[in-house]
Amino acid sequence: DCSLAAEQLKNNPRHKAYLEGVSLRQLKKLYSLLKGHLGGESLAESLEKFRQEETIDPEEDMNKLDDKELAKRKSIMDELFEKNRKKKDDPDFIYDLEVEFPEDEQLESCGWDVESGEEI
Repeated sequence: DCSLAAEQLKNNPRHKAYLEGVSLRQLKKLYSLLKGHLGGESLAESLEKFRQEETIDPEEDMNKLDDKELAKRKSIMDELFEKNRKKKDDPDFIYDLEVEFPEDEQLESCGWDVESGEEI
């Protein structure tokens, strides 16, 4: 497992001083590329495979994933959220942001918001 190997390398006391500025994600990518190279893949193939593993497919049904894969997807989403999150200290942070959505576009209807004859 590339992530386990990267964590072990980063936490190793012998290498800690050298890898202090290297992120865990970069080490995972390096291990993944090395694993692909040893498996006979080209650099482009290994990079594409790593990109597919590190991105979320919006059409994927995550209810069908096992616990390990689901945890991996959640960690990717958490990392993306933290990367895009605006904090109070950011220069372009706006506290009470209001957005006007265009009304000239046709609205899509959803099945869940249609009233039915049945009452709960």
